Amino acid sequence: MSKNRTYLKSNNKVIYTFYSSAGVNTTTPSGNYATQAETAPHFYNAGEGMGANYAVSWKDHGIYLFHSVPVDGNGNYIMSEANKLGKTPSSHGCIRLSIYDSKWLYNQALSGTLPVGTPVSISRKKILI
Repeated sequence: MSKNRTYLKSNNKVIYTFYSSAGVNTTTPSGNYATQAETAPHFYNAGEGMGANYAVSWKDHGIYLFHSVPVDGNGNYIMSEANKLGKTPSSHGCIRLSIYDSKWLYNQALSGTLPVGTPVSISRKKILI
């Protein structure tokens, strides 16, 4: 997570690098997880005053997600948050990705190309899918 990147691997080889932002401090849990069945084209958390698009769960069935940069209550991307992508941890624990990358990952999950159970490894140094 220190480099604000997420790496997609196939056969132990990195095939794509996503700019990403994980949680501030230690809000993104480290460990070995797997993608889960929960996905959402959009969600909004009124308590946080923001939501996101293109969510794919990787821990606690919808609590920890890969998703787009945040949106406000009207569905508009929050540029001040988007500008942090790839530069600094800024989420509440999820892994934020660009709009394009989060939509791509979401579509892979929906199509089964990224099957439920795909390993996800998160450490203080990097995130691997």
